[in-house]
Amino acid sequence: MSGTRLTLGKAINEGLRRAMEDDPKVLVMGEDVGRLGGVFRITDGLYKDFGSDRVIDTPLAESGIIGTAIGLALRGYRPVCEIQFDGFFFPATNQTFTQLAKMRARSGGTVKLPVVIRIPYGGGIGAVEHHSESPEAYFAHTAGLRVVTVANPEDAYWMIQQAVASDDPVVFFEPKRRYWDKADVVTGGAPASATPMGAARVARQGADATLLAYGPMVKTALQAAEADTEHSIEVVDLRSLSPVDYDTVIASVRRTGRLVIAHEAPVSHGLGGEIAARVTEECFYHLEAPVIRVGGFDTPYPPSRLEDHYLPDLDRVLDGIDRAFAF
Repeated sequence: MSGTRLTLGKAINEGLRRAMEDDPKVLVMGEDVGRLGGVFRITDGLYKDFGSDRVIDTPLAESGIIGTAIGLALRGYRPVCEIQFDGFFFPATNQTFTQLAKMRARSGGTVKLPVVIRIPYGGGIGAVEHHSESPEAYFAHTAGLRVVTVANPEDAYWMIQQAVASDDPVVFFEPKRRYWDKADVVTGGAPASATPMGAARVARQGADATLLAYGPMVKTALQAAEADTEHSIEVVDLRSLSPVDYDTVIASVRRTGRLVIAHEAPVSHGLGGEIAARVTEECFYHLEAPVIRVGGFDTPYPPSRLEDHYLPDLDRVLDGIDRAFAF
């Protein structure tokens, strides 16, 4: 079935628009999301069509954005908060980690907090300091938050609607260097009919090794699988970082016997380490080699002129695959 050709950024915009049309309790709030349409123009046109009561330009205060969203959610609204850049989130850690993530459990499930926090993340756009972080492990480690990320326009369109519909708080990571990637998006049907928000997706079938990636690295993983003409590489797009769809991951590794995990964030103490541990526990007798991790270096994100050396690229992913087959 053919669809509308959209960029990933435009797909999020269209998904937000549909969520706002379907439910008058859905609000968008953040720095410059209104008249400007956001620094990446993800909310472009929403202010004009829905007005200042539902598309709210906030002060430059991330703690205030999330704190206000918690109050709105308690009053029955479904706020969608935009954090302009990944590195700008940290003033809101108290509101997010000690209140938003805990309140539903603390109330025995009686209080729902349907808040979405949209965070553009990762590198690759030549930005300055604090604009190219990969902080997903902080959120995935925090019980009470659902953490997801998209890698293509189709998922972007549907998952933002699923996130808005969730009664749990959702951290929605958007790979900023993929905002302009285009694909056909089928926009008919209901969000519940799309792939569930918490499910991983086999993006490419293979038999010899599993290459696991998420967000901005999925495209690189697919390129690596295509470039490796000696092996049949299966690519799994994780999509949900918390909870992780281990059933899909483990089923793939049991078929292939090898696992390479690629993410932009530093390898040490990253999400890949937890997945490697869980896969080793579940697939020990199926593994033909240790789980290999490919990621950023254990340094603060470098100046833009050095980010090509920092970010895992096609060659580093292929090297990881080679190391898996060397055992």
